Amino acid sequence: MAEDNFFIGREEQQKAVQVHLNKNGASLVAILGRRRVGKTYFVKHILKDKAYFHFTGIQHESKERLLKEFSVKINEAIENKIFLNPPTDWYEAFRQLKNVLEANYGNKKKIIFLDEFPWMESHASNFLSAFEYFWNDWAVNQNILIIICGSSTSWMIKNVINNKSGLHNRVSEYFKIQPFTLKETEQFLLKKYISLSRYDIVQLYMAMGGVPHYLDMIKKGESFAVFIDRLFYDKDAPLNIEYNNLFKALFTHYQNYELVIETLSKKRKGLTRQEIIEATGLSNGGGITKIITELEECNFIRFQMPFSQKNKDGLYILNDEYCLFYHHFIQKNVQKGQFISIYSTPKVRSWMGLAFELLCIKHESNVKKALGISGVYTESCSFALKSTDETPGFQIDMMIDRADQTINICEMKFYNQQLTLTQKDADTLRERKARFQNYTKTKKNVMLTMITPFGISENKHSLSVVDNSILLDDLF
Repeated sequence: MAEDNFFIGREEQQKAVQVHLNKNGASLVAILGRRRVGKTYFVKHILKDKAYFHFTGIQHESKERLLKEFSVKINEAIENKIFLNPPTDWYEAFRQLKNVLEANYGNKKKIIFLDEFPWMESHASNFLSAFEYFWNDWAVNQNILIIICGSSTSWMIKNVINNKSGLHNRVSEYFKIQPFTLKETEQFLLKKYISLSRYDIVQLYMAMGGVPHYLDMIKKGESFAVFIDRLFYDKDAPLNIEYNNLFKALFTHYQNYELVIETLSKKRKGLTRQEIIEATGLSNGGGITKIITELEECNFIRFQMPFSQKNKDGLYILNDEYCLFYHHFIQKNVQKGQFISIYSTPKVRSWMGLAFELLCIKHESNVKKALGISGVYTESCSFALKSTDETPGFQIDMMIDRADQTINICEMKFYNQQLTLTQKDADTLRERKARFQNYTKTKKNVMLTMITPFGISENKHSLSVVDNSILLDDLF
């Protein structure tokens, strides 16, 4: 994403930062977001015509090395080119930065961008305490904007947003940079002169999500299956190698985080906290709580509340398209041409069904808009009924529980053409609805909503059971 004209979306976040740029006073803005989502690109886009001091942390580097690189950046910022000696600690480093900013800018707006902020806190470095002192002793009284970014969302929340010492209540504003939506993904590709059908864009999204760095690897003229093979299966394929670095960059003892992700990738319905413990063999205590909380904060997993059930029965579900695809097709099979050869198989169709459900859940606001209920208060939930000796179990992965005494049961089906319901299909859907109503004793009006790429053929079966039909275009 080297060219700035590739910038897409982020309107609200741009407005938020602009307020602090125009402010006469001190602001500390924290920007969070997963690896590769475009945090650095976002900040550079906002500050493109501004003079600012920029330093990026280096993962697993020593304090001495970081201080040396920080000194290089300070010396680059000195207009008269009188070079300063490298600082011996972070307190001295920030004193040097303070002196340079005062000499160069005086009362003018000073802008500091500290990228990968968590990586500056190496062992026994006292970086965070030095930064706290820098802010409270000097910066807070200046006309200054300090932007700090970090991919380690959990570290940022714990040590910056919820800081209990020198940065307590000091952050002026914080927000997350999220992956692109389907619509933003389409806009991004069009700016790269890549014109794909919305059906192919949805397939692409189901494999790698709306992560800009991944999307930037797509080349014009490739079909979905071809660029999946190139990005995931070729020798040194970038999105095969990426997985090995993804969790290492975010978490200490990352293997346990990967274990939880891999376990959830095999469970379509998700798992409760206790089921995660049993499936992974991890101990029941603070450790597993920390892992689950941090994976949720980083949006790798999501918590799904079952309809009318207690919190302890909630399910944790894999929420990252890239991780889901990796564990289904890449982890143990990296042969070139592999995906093209299996593209039409039941295994791929099964994954597509699961990935499409995840995509629809993430685009619930679009579903609500298509239903004409954007202004209605709703809660998202799921429902599962276990099998008995007499009847099979079933699960509803997406339900919209509405304040207007209505519940939308969403059935999501991924087909490459219009879906035609048979008598058997209609009977199954009707039975599920009746069993849900009977089991929950709900008094609300229950509507069956079908979400499919190309809609439902209108016949006596669909007319008898389907209340709403939402198309692929409605998700853009």
